[in-house]
Amino acid sequence: MQRRHFMLAGAAGASWPQWSHAASRTVRIGQSASLSGTQTQYGKDVSLGLTAAFTAANRAEGSGGLSFELQSLDDGGVKERVVANAKTLIDGGAQALVGFTSGIGAQDCLPMIQQAQVALIGTASGNMGIRTGAPRDCTAHVRAGYDVEYRQMISYVRSYGFKRVGFVYLQDTSKINLATLTAALDAAGLKEPMSIGVDRNAKDADAAAKKLLAAKLDCVVFTTNAAPALAIAKAMTNGGYSGMLFASSLAGQDLINGVPQLGRSMVMSLVVPRPTALGMGVVSQCVRDLAAVDSGAKLGVTVLEGYIAGRVTVEAARQATQRGGGDPSRARILEALANLKLDLGGYRVAYEGGQSQGSRYVELVIIDRFGRIAG
Repeated sequence: MQRRHFMLAGAAGASWPQWSHAASRTVRIGQSASLSGTQTQYGKDVSLGLTAAFTAANRAEGSGGLSFELQSLDDGGVKERVVANAKTLIDGGAQALVGFTSGIGAQDCLPMIQQAQVALIGTASGNMGIRTGAPRDCTAHVRAGYDVEYRQMISYVRSYGFKRVGFVYLQDTSKINLATLTAALDAAGLKEPMSIGVDRNAKDADAAAKKLLAAKLDCVVFTTNAAPALAIAKAMTNGGYSGMLFASSLAGQDLINGVPQLGRSMVMSLVVPRPTALGMGVVSQCVRDLAAVDSGAKLGVTVLEGYIAGRVTVEAARQATQRGGGDPSRARILEALANLKLDLGGYRVAYEGGQSQGSRYVELVIIDRFGRIAG
């Protein structure tokens, strides 16, 4: 039996996933990720984290246990391609969908996912559109949402006495994210932010920077991928901006790697532990499991997020098999997720009382001008 079969395929390739075999003990996992475009590294990092988790699970399960197979399709960060990929994966027999990297794409997939009664686990986004009002029975969020991130950011903003807040977001994403930030500001007694929607490919960095500079803001919150956040922050810094810059978790490891080019620090919210926190079991285990699939890979926050989502999926499939006494079907995986409680070594995930949000872990850190996590 082929124990470790992981596939990466473009959406423009074969129209159906080619799973390696149809054994009843095989758990087929589908992912749509930005494996091209401006978020290429983000998508590849999440996929690598998933691969590390599933490879470790296959090694632990042995020849008579479950076999996890991952099919990753490229969506280029385009939501229409995410929906097309989801249909391909569902029609091809995926027992769960895991680690999608487009929050708005995942949001547009919800009706299809609900109809198919397949689990959507660990979307690598804090998008509130897949949390507020979304069907709870098919969605299992692993990382915290933007509501938790924003509350921590605004608490920080208020402690510094800032009043004028700017918000930069991706114009193709859900408007509920802006509403969520506005609610956090309102709760802190602050005014609605000056907001600007930008293209995820960073085409309008200079124009956005000029508007933000003209507003004389105390701080700016970015909920974008790394490319526009870094480009706009660079243009603002060149224009003499000295206020504070915040980035949500969406910017990922790419932002941490890119901060040195700014010549200044940024505050960032992490929804997973610091990769340097080797005293935490989940981090040290990820380092070992990552080395087993790629000895040259460096652990970052985005790889760790994918890894954690993979570990949750593995445990759900195991419990589905134990409780159901048979195959880890879509229905049994959903049943297992509904009551799943898991401690991965300092990072706890629990879906109790019908909750679809497994963790609310958020830490605000400072990325210094050398790209080091501090604070």
